[in-house]
Amino acid sequence: MSVHDRVSGLVELTRPVNAVVAGVLTFIGAFVAVGGDVTTTAGGLTAPAVRTAAAAVTTVLAAGGGNVINDYFDRDIDRINAPDRPIPRGAVSPRGALVFSVVLFGVAAAFALVLPPLAIGIAVFNLVALWVYTEWFKGTPGFGNLLVAYLGGSTFLFGGAAVGNPAASATLFALAALSTVSREIIKDVEDIEGDREEGLRTLPLAIGERRALVLATGALVVAVLASPIPFLRETLGVAYLVAVAPADALMLYAAYESFSDPTASQNHLKYGMFVAAAAFIVGRVAVLLG
Repeated sequence: MSVHDRVSGLVELTRPVNAVVAGVLTFIGAFVAVGGDVTTTAGGLTAPAVRTAAAAVTTVLAAGGGNVINDYFDRDIDRINAPDRPIPRGAVSPRGALVFSVVLFGVAAAFALVLPPLAIGIAVFNLVALWVYTEWFKGTPGFGNLLVAYLGGSTFLFGGAAVGNPAASATLFALAALSTVSREIIKDVEDIEGDREEGLRTLPLAIGERRALVLATGALVVAVLASPIPFLRETLGVAYLVAVAPADALMLYAAYESFSDPTASQNHLKYGMFVAAAAFIVGRVAVLLG
């Protein structure tokens, strides 16, 4: 195995696109919380801009480290579900993956030191929760899904806390958590054969695939019904409603599709979540320009 293959394998373990997206979501949480103060000024970077940048980088590194440690603990399952992943195919050794994850977490912690105490607290809690999830609760029916949903939604909360206003991003946190728990359940249905082989007890294995998908659909419907809350609270205007409508439609379609094609469903749901995140930016920019 060449050095290039090993480095490529390490980068692949981080799922770089997903890690960068997590950083973007943290930025959105901060942007919604303070608006234009996140940007630079003629005299240089503002304090919120520095904290937003540090929070986004922290999120990218921590998310990458989390993906690496997840693959480390999932290496036996991945031999069945995803044999082309770097560890099963031999591009990265389990020990190498573990060391790499520790390095990423360490650098993330260094960037987090410039943030307010609440943001640091969220970062520390998330790192502990991520480790606990991958080590003990990944195959726990329901609880593992809820923990991942919290971690996904907390990127927005972390961004708001980084600029001293976590309450402003609380709605984004709730909507993202609901969407994420739905996607995680659908993904468990997709991975049911490998999970059964490994003796895990995920939600679909505990209550049945159809009941699990009904729960996932219910969470999505609640998220869609709650999506107008920022408009009703007059936090965001009509532009947000127009922008979020396609996201709502795509997520509802993904819920319907999950009963026949879980793989396509969870991919469409991911795209719907990205569109929803973009809707918050559109809504906030419209308010600032208005």
